[in-house]
Amino acid sequence: MNLVYNIKDKPKFGQLIVFAFQQLLAILAATIAVPAIVGNGMSQSAALFGAGVGTIVYLLFTKFRSPVFLGSSFAFLGSMFAAFGGGVSAAKGYAGIILGAIFAGLVYVVIAIIVKIAGVKWINKLMPAVVIGPTVSIIGLSLAGNAIGDSLAGAFDADAGAYVMTTHVWVALICALVTLFVVILCSVYGKKMSKLIPFIIGIVAGYLVATCFTLIGMKTGNEALQIIDFSVFSEMKIFAIPDFTFLTAAQGLSEIDGKYIATIAVAYVPVAFVVFAEHIADHKNLSSIIGTELLEDPGLHRTLLGDGVGSMAGAFFGGCPNTTYGESVGCVAITGNASVVTILTTAVMALVISFFGPFVTFLSTIPGCVMGGVCITLYGFIAVSGLKMIQPVDLGNNRNLFVVSVILIAGIGGMTLKIGQVTLTEIACALILGIIVNLVLGRNDKKEEVKEEKAE
Repeated sequence: MNLVYNIKDKPKFGQLIVFAFQQLLAILAATIAVPAIVGNGMSQSAALFGAGVGTIVYLLFTKFRSPVFLGSSFAFLGSMFAAFGGGVSAAKGYAGIILGAIFAGLVYVVIAIIVKIAGVKWINKLMPAVVIGPTVSIIGLSLAGNAIGDSLAGAFDADAGAYVMTTHVWVALICALVTLFVVILCSVYGKKMSKLIPFIIGIVAGYLVATCFTLIGMKTGNEALQIIDFSVFSEMKIFAIPDFTFLTAAQGLSEIDGKYIATIAVAYVPVAFVVFAEHIADHKNLSSIIGTELLEDPGLHRTLLGDGVGSMAGAFFGGCPNTTYGESVGCVAITGNASVVTILTTAVMALVISFFGPFVTFLSTIPGCVMGGVCITLYGFIAVSGLKMIQPVDLGNNRNLFVVSVILIAGIGGMTLKIGQVTLTEIACALILGIIVNLVLGRNDKKEEVKEEKAE
């Protein structure tokens, strides 16, 4: 695609701050959602700080050539719950999640060493465009339910098989649609700056509409209209040091024994192999957007080291292992801004605002329906990016048709398997199944293979 800012480009300072803030908004909701889901007193501010640290580590390892932000990984939620299982103390659990992140990071380091020695050609053979393209689409499509659920205030009725349209849901939908259409109109018809910051403009528009509904609801006593919870500002502190994970974890080190270490290893290590597959898909997607094969330059071994060590660093401060974020990739794709300096500024901004109470509090009041409207575009672009990868693939060939079909159906159908303590996500299952089908059917069309390699 045509990029407004390429990897090495440096926007002017004022624009840079705005672009970085937009990236921050894109990754914020998911990054702070993980500690909120895990609970046990985990700090959202600390998770944001950890994401910033993890991203900086990643950029250093990749020689500032890969423009993507790292945020809290949802893939490790089950692993983090396992660390707190069995009624362990919070201190021991915190020590466990840092230890788990180290185990997961070491898996990446080992794979990175293997890749450095063996190269990446075997990966390209194992996962050609016919496999990786639909898998990238699944990354976006698997998140579609989250975007729609947020846009409709999570009001899905399983018995009715539809979203029940109450007053509150109607208000949420209006806010989501206002956000969505403002983002679309700015991206398509915007001039200069507005075309580069459609998410900020869209979120501001959605927030203003939500504020109007909330104020009317407060004035009339109608709770259904109150989309924003302004009460959180009453408990706000101007400046506060985040509750860093390592501070509590240090108190639980004496409680760790061999059995607990084994439990953590079993919970984290297998998941790291699953996330490795998603790592490749994310970087293949990003490569297609920026026009540079990241698995070759800076190299898969460097992206793996950045992701693995970045996860260790992020968990040390915020408890959450990090991963490259599809929301960040989608932001790059829609705005055409692949400047690595923007990503670095976003990381620094995440570090700074994690100490600043008013800003963190304000960001936390952005309604889920507003972010849902934004995410419809972000996740949609990820799905479309995957489909673009299979453009050179001959789908008139039944061999290719079966590979793509199996991956799409397994992923969209939600093939999620729990094996012991390990949960294989629909993305991992779809990718594994696609690889197997591709290997079973074999590569019988050399001309097509050359065509795909040239397209890549």
